[in-house]
Amino acid sequence: MIKEGSKVTLHYTLRVGDQVIESSKGRRPLTYVQGKGELIPGLEQELAGMEAGETRTIHVPADRGYGPVHPEAVQKFPRAAFQDPDAIELGDVVSGELSGHPFQATVTAISEDEITLDLNHPLAGKDLDFDVEIVSVE
Repeated sequence: MIKEGSKVTLHYTLRVGDQVIESSKGRRPLTYVQGKGELIPGLEQELAGMEAGETRTIHVPADRGYGPVHPEAVQKFPRAAFQDPDAIELGDVVSGELSGHPFQATVTAISEDEITLDLNHPLAGKDLDFDVEIVSVE
């Protein structure tokens, strides 16, 4: 049974609404240690008590997943801050460093002088559904 400190191997499919976002099916299963904070809180909490061979659909509300959307995380940057601003397109995910911290952000607007980035996690504000199959518990 999954408890604090258990090494857990599982297959999962993550859905937002009817859209599949990610799945381990046909790939290696995911392995994590229960209680180490390696998964989002709502999923880890719901996995506690499951056993090898068990399957379940787990609903994780946004506040127990990637949290709410923070409007202040949408920021404008001068085009000159980018190596190749002309190659950037709306919807692109860009990486960089801000105040010494690495980040990934989605481009939400482009103007002549600025590029607007959304630094929120792409799944922030979204309820998540996980179909899980516990492969092993050690």
